[in-house]
Amino acid sequence: MEPVKTLIIVLLGAIVFSLGKAMFHMSSGPDHPERVARALTVRISLSLALFALIMIVWYLGGISPHGVH
Repeated sequence: MEPVKTLIIVLLGAIVFSLGKAMFHMSSGPDHPERVARALTVRISLSLALFALIMIVWYLGGISPHGVH
């Protein structure tokens, strides 16, 4: 189970990094809008991959939801 948790944390870190990269390119001026679009596309792709990973692991019984008591 630990490799899945590690992969989830790595994907979350990559998502935040990609978002920061897009913000950096946006704040540095309107010179390279394709870099902003590419960074945001990477972020969306990583988010979808993370969602799919969580759904697959949940379906296979690797994680289980629990309520707040």
